[in-house]
Amino acid sequence: MRKPIIAGNWKMFKTRDEALQFVYNINMKLPSKSLVESVICAQAPILRDLVKRQGDNLRVGAQNMHYLDSGAYTGEVSVLLLEDIGVEYVVIGHSERRAYYNETDSSVNKKVHQAFRYGLTPILCVGESLEIRETEKTNEFIKVQVVNALKGLGTEQIKELVLAYEPIWAIGTGKTATAEMANDTIKAIREVVRDLFDEETAESVRIQYGGSVKPANIEELLSMSDIDGALVGGASLDPASFLELVNAAVK
Repeated sequence: MRKPIIAGNWKMFKTRDEALQFVYNINMKLPSKSLVESVICAQAPILRDLVKRQGDNLRVGAQNMHYLDSGAYTGEVSVLLLEDIGVEYVVIGHSERRAYYNETDSSVNKKVHQAFRYGLTPILCVGESLEIRETEKTNEFIKVQVVNALKGLGTEQIKELVLAYEPIWAIGTGKTATAEMANDTIKAIREVVRDLFDEETAESVRIQYGGSVKPANIEELLSMSDIDGALVGGASLDPASFLELVNAAVK
Protein backbone atom coordinates (compact mmCIF):
# COMPACT_ATOMS: atom_id res chain seq x y z
CA MET A 1 0.00 0.00 0.00
CA ARG A 2 1.21 3.50 -0.83
CA LYS A 3 1.29 5.79 2.18
CA PRO A 4 -0.91 8.86 1.54
CA ILE A 5 0.61 12.32 1.64
CA ILE A 6 -1.25 15.57 2.28
CA ALA A 7 0.83 18.65 1.47
CA GLY A 8 -0.38 22.16 2.17
CA ASN A 9 0.96 24.76 -0.26
CA TRP A 10 0.59 28.10 1.52
CA LYS A 11 1.83 30.07 -1.49
CA MET A 12 2.37 33.76 -0.52
CA PHE A 13 0.25 33.66 2.61
CA LYS A 14 0.91 33.85 6.37
CA THR A 15 3.24 35.97 8.44
CA ARG A 16 5.72 34.31 10.75
CA ASP A 17 3.43 34.64 13.76
CA GLU A 18 0.44 33.26 11.83
CA ALA A 19 2.50 30.33 10.60
CA LEU A 20 3.79 29.46 14.05
CA GLN A 21 0.31 29.67 15.57
CA PHE A 22 -0.89 27.26 12.88
CA VAL A 23 1.83 24.75 13.79
CA TYR A 24 1.13 25.05 17.50
CA ASN A 25 -2.56 24.36 16.77
CA ILE A 26 -2.00 21.15 14.81
CA ASN A 27 1.19 19.56 16.17
CA MET A 28 -0.47 17.45 18.86
CA LYS A 29 -3.50 16.58 16.73
CA LEU A 30 -1.93 15.12 13.60
CA PRO A 31 -2.15 11.37 13.01
CA SER A 32 1.04 9.35 13.05
CA LYS A 33 3.48 9.88 10.20
CA SER A 34 3.49 6.09 9.87
CA LEU A 35 -0.08 6.41 8.54
CA VAL A 36 0.05 9.62 6.52
CA GLU A 37 2.70 12.18 5.63
CA SER A 38 1.60 15.67 6.67
CA VAL A 39 3.59 18.47 5.02
CA ILE A 40 3.38 22.26 5.02
CA CYS A 41 5.14 24.14 2.21
CA ALA A 42 5.73 27.76 3.20
CA GLN A 43 7.52 30.92 2.13
CA ALA A 44 11.30 30.69 2.38
CA PRO A 45 11.89 33.26 5.17
CA ILE A 46 9.86 31.27 7.72
CA LEU A 47 10.98 27.74 6.86
CA ARG A 48 13.61 27.55 9.59
CA ASP A 49 11.11 28.72 12.23
CA LEU A 50 8.66 26.05 11.14
CA VAL A 51 11.26 23.27 11.08
CA LYS A 52 12.34 24.16 14.62
CA ARG A 53 8.76 23.85 15.83
CA GLN A 54 7.44 20.95 13.78
CA GLY A 55 6.12 18.08 15.84
CA ASP A 56 6.87 14.41 15.35
CA ASN A 57 4.18 14.04 12.68
CA LEU A 58 4.65 17.26 10.69
CA ARG A 59 7.26 17.99 8.07
CA VAL A 60 8.14 21.21 6.24
CA GLY A 61 8.66 21.83 2.55
CA ALA A 62 9.83 24.69 0.36
CA GLN A 63 7.83 26.04 -2.56
CA ASN A 64 10.75 26.40 -4.94
CA MET A 65 14.54 26.12 -5.24
CA HIS A 66 17.28 26.74 -7.80
CA TYR A 67 18.97 23.91 -9.68
CA LEU A 68 22.48 25.19 -8.87
CA ASP A 69 24.25 25.12 -5.52
CA SER A 70 25.00 28.84 -5.48
CA GLY A 71 25.63 31.80 -7.73
CA ALA A 72 24.56 35.27 -8.79
CA TYR A 73 20.83 34.53 -8.85
CA THR A 74 19.17 37.32 -6.91
CA GLY A 75 16.00 36.27 -5.13
CA GLU A 76 16.50 32.53 -5.62
CA VAL A 77 16.81 29.86 -2.91
CA SER A 78 19.66 27.36 -2.78
CA VAL A 79 19.06 23.73 -1.94
CA LEU A 80 22.13 23.98 0.30
CA LEU A 81 20.22 26.41 2.49
CA LEU A 82 17.11 24.22 2.50
CA GLU A 83 19.14 21.18 3.47
CA ASP A 84 20.99 23.14 6.15
CA ILE A 85 17.82 24.31 7.91
CA GLY A 86 16.18 20.88 7.82
CA VAL A 87 13.59 21.21 5.07
CA GLU A 88 12.64 17.76 3.74
CA TYR A 89 10.33 18.45 0.78
CA VAL A 90 10.26 20.90 -2.10
CA VAL A 91 7.51 21.69 -4.61
CA ILE A 92 8.90 21.69 -8.14
CA GLY A 93 7.20 22.79 -11.35
CA HIS A 94 4.01 24.20 -9.83
CA SER A 95 1.78 25.63 -12.54
CA GLU A 96 2.18 29.14 -11.11
CA ARG A 97 5.94 28.85 -11.37
CA ARG A 98 5.62 27.62 -14.94
CA ALA A 99 3.17 30.38 -15.89
CA TYR A 100 4.62 33.41 -14.08
CA TYR A 101 8.33 32.61 -13.83
CA ASN A 102 9.03 30.77 -17.06
CA GLU A 103 9.68 27.35 -15.54
CA THR A 104 10.29 24.83 -18.31
CA ASP A 105 10.34 21.05 -18.44
CA SER A 106 14.14 21.31 -18.64
CA SER A 107 14.53 23.48 -15.54
CA VAL A 108 12.05 21.28 -13.67
CA ASN A 109 14.16 18.22 -14.47
CA LYS A 110 17.31 19.97 -13.27
CA LYS A 111 15.61 20.91 -10.01
CA VAL A 112 14.41 17.36 -9.41
CA HIS A 113 17.96 16.05 -9.81
CA GLN A 114 19.27 18.79 -7.51
CA ALA A 115 16.69 17.96 -4.84
CA PHE A 116 17.71 14.31 -4.85
CA ARG A 117 21.39 15.26 -4.79
CA TYR A 118 20.84 16.84 -1.39
CA GLY A 119 18.27 14.46 0.06
CA LEU A 120 15.08 16.47 -0.40
CA THR A 121 11.87 14.82 -1.59
CA PRO A 122 10.51 16.53 -4.72
CA ILE A 123 6.78 17.13 -5.04
CA LEU A 124 6.76 17.29 -8.82
CA CYS A 125 3.76 19.04 -10.38
CA VAL A 126 2.21 18.42 -13.80
CA GLY A 127 -1.10 19.53 -15.23
CA GLU A 128 -3.02 20.88 -18.19
CA SER A 129 -4.88 24.08 -19.06
CA LEU A 130 -8.63 24.22 -19.71
CA GLU A 131 -7.94 24.57 -23.44
CA ILE A 132 -5.96 21.34 -23.49
CA ARG A 133 -8.61 19.55 -21.44
CA GLU A 134 -11.38 20.70 -23.78
CA THR A 135 -9.48 19.55 -26.88
CA GLU A 136 -9.06 16.12 -25.24
CA LYS A 137 -5.27 16.28 -25.31
CA THR A 138 -4.72 16.04 -21.56
CA ASN A 139 -2.95 12.68 -21.48
CA GLU A 140 -0.74 13.54 -24.44
CA PHE A 141 0.28 16.87 -22.89
CA ILE A 142 0.97 15.48 -19.43
CA LYS A 143 2.95 12.55 -20.85
CA VAL A 144 5.43 15.03 -22.32
CA GLN A 145 5.70 16.82 -18.97
CA VAL A 146 6.28 13.58 -17.06
CA VAL A 147 8.78 12.12 -19.54
CA ASN A 148 10.84 15.32 -19.56
CA ALA A 149 10.70 15.80 -15.79
CA LEU A 150 11.89 12.27 -15.03
CA LYS A 151 14.80 12.13 -17.48
CA GLY A 152 17.93 10.63 -15.99
CA LEU A 153 16.32 9.43 -12.76
CA GLY A 154 16.65 5.89 -11.46
CA THR A 155 13.88 3.62 -10.25
CA GLU A 156 14.70 4.16 -6.57
CA GLN A 157 14.41 7.92 -7.04
CA ILE A 158 11.06 7.56 -8.79
CA LYS A 159 9.76 5.51 -5.87
CA GLU A 160 10.79 8.26 -3.47
CA LEU A 161 9.44 11.32 -5.26
CA VAL A 162 5.84 12.50 -5.19
CA LEU A 163 4.00 13.40 -8.38
CA ALA A 164 1.19 15.94 -8.13
CA TYR A 165 -1.44 16.17 -10.84
CA GLU A 166 -2.91 19.66 -10.74
CA PRO A 167 -5.22 20.66 -13.58
CA ILE A 168 -4.49 24.36 -14.01
CA TRP A 169 -8.14 25.16 -14.63
CA ALA A 170 -9.04 23.85 -11.17
CA ILE A 171 -6.44 25.74 -9.12
CA GLY A 172 -8.00 28.47 -7.02
CA THR A 173 -11.07 28.60 -9.20
CA GLY A 174 -13.44 26.58 -7.07
CA LYS A 175 -13.71 24.12 -9.95
CA THR A 176 -12.60 20.59 -9.24
CA ALA A 177 -12.06 17.72 -11.59
CA THR A 178 -14.49 15.00 -10.65
CA ALA A 179 -12.91 12.21 -8.66
CA GLU A 180 -13.26 9.96 -11.68
CA MET A 181 -11.61 12.51 -14.01
CA ALA A 182 -8.72 13.02 -11.60
CA ASN A 183 -8.26 9.29 -11.12
CA ASP A 184 -8.31 8.58 -14.85
CA THR A 185 -5.60 11.15 -15.49
CA ILE A 186 -3.52 9.89 -12.57
CA LYS A 187 -3.86 6.36 -13.94
CA ALA A 188 -2.51 7.69 -17.24
CA ILE A 189 0.44 9.27 -15.40
CA ARG A 190 1.13 5.97 -13.67
CA GLU A 191 1.05 4.28 -17.08
CA VAL A 192 3.72 6.68 -18.33
CA VAL A 193 5.90 5.75 -15.36
CA ARG A 194 5.26 2.07 -16.11
CA ASP A 195 6.37 2.54 -19.71
CA LEU A 196 9.48 4.46 -18.67
CA PHE A 197 10.51 2.12 -15.85
CA ASP A 198 8.62 -0.98 -14.74
CA GLU A 199 5.50 -2.27 -13.01
CA GLU A 200 6.94 -2.18 -9.50
CA THR A 201 8.08 1.41 -9.86
CA ALA A 202 4.74 2.52 -11.29
CA GLU A 203 2.84 0.90 -8.45
CA SER A 204 5.20 2.39 -5.86
CA VAL A 205 5.22 6.05 -6.90
CA ARG A 206 2.73 8.23 -5.09
CA ILE A 207 0.59 10.61 -7.10
CA GLN A 208 -1.41 13.39 -5.48
CA TYR A 209 -4.30 15.40 -6.84
CA GLY A 210 -4.28 19.19 -6.53
CA GLY A 211 -6.96 21.64 -7.56
CA SER A 212 -9.55 23.17 -5.20
CA VAL A 213 -9.25 20.26 -2.77
CA LYS A 214 -11.23 20.86 0.41
CA PRO A 215 -12.74 18.88 3.31
CA ALA A 216 -15.99 18.50 1.36
CA ASN A 217 -14.38 16.52 -1.48
CA ILE A 218 -11.24 14.97 0.01
CA GLU A 219 -12.80 11.66 1.01
CA GLU A 220 -14.22 11.02 -2.44
CA LEU A 221 -10.91 11.89 -4.08
CA LEU A 222 -8.94 9.62 -1.76
CA SER A 223 -11.36 6.76 -2.29
CA MET A 224 -10.15 6.47 -5.89
CA SER A 225 -7.77 3.65 -6.76
CA ASP A 226 -4.78 5.73 -7.85
CA ILE A 227 -5.01 8.99 -5.88
CA ASP A 228 -2.49 8.87 -3.04
CA GLY A 229 -3.05 12.23 -1.42
CA ALA A 230 -3.52 15.90 -2.17
CA LEU A 231 -1.55 19.06 -2.81
CA VAL A 232 -3.79 21.65 -1.20
CA GLY A 233 -3.82 25.43 -1.49
CA GLY A 234 -6.47 27.54 0.23
CA ALA A 235 -7.94 24.76 2.36
CA SER A 236 -4.55 24.19 3.99
CA LEU A 237 -4.41 27.69 5.49
CA ASP A 238 -6.86 26.94 8.28
CA PRO A 239 -5.68 24.52 10.99
CA ALA A 240 -9.05 22.80 11.40
CA SER A 241 -9.43 22.37 7.66
CA PHE A 242 -5.90 20.96 7.29
CA LEU A 243 -6.54 18.48 10.07
CA GLU A 244 -9.74 17.33 8.35
CA LEU A 245 -7.81 16.72 5.15
CA VAL A 246 -5.07 14.76 6.90
CA ASN A 247 -7.48 12.69 8.97
CA ALA A 248 -9.45 11.82 5.84
CA ALA A 249 -6.31 10.16 4.48
CA VAL A 250 -6.21 7.60 7.29
CA LYS A 251 -9.86 6.55 7.18
